[in-house]
Amino acid sequence: MTTAYDFQATSIDGKAVPLRQFEGRPLLIVNTASACGFTPQFGGLQQLHEQYGARGLVVLGFPCNQFGAQDPGSNGEIAQFCQRNYGVDFPMMAKIEVNGRGADPLYQWLTAQAPGLLGSQAIKWNFTKFLVGKDGQVLKRYAPQEPPEALAKDVEAALAA
Repeated sequence: MTTAYDFQATSIDGKAVPLRQFEGRPLLIVNTASACGFTPQFGGLQQLHEQYGARGLVVLGFPCNQFGAQDPGSNGEIAQFCQRNYGVDFPMMAKIEVNGRGADPLYQWLTAQAPGLLGSQAIKWNFTKFLVGKDGQVLKRYAPQEPPEALAKDVEAALAA
């Protein structure tokens, strides 16, 4: 059986990040963008990271430029923007694609495990969120408009499991 921990990502500064290093910890995986109406959600994601990180939650941000070209910058520019504007210090990954033939394997798996509305596997917009349990399986998919603070009860349940 495949789990989220079987995948590897690349950090925003170009280092390999085997997700196996987070095994046994819940993950909140989010496709992000720096120039989107939902961009202020970085603040809420950082708040979840600060509130639950010590208890095990790992927030992972994956910049994506597939929706309205709302993250056109380089990885370095994205990292600076997130730090400067939202104090982001949770792990940010290198920019990826989340839909189509070029979709990152992690996102291919996430969308197959937790289809969206009406069974659609495609990511509809920036800030779609996936909560992964300690066992590496997807617990829930959240729509972009769902604010991070609304996930607190589910995060607490994932940490307690």
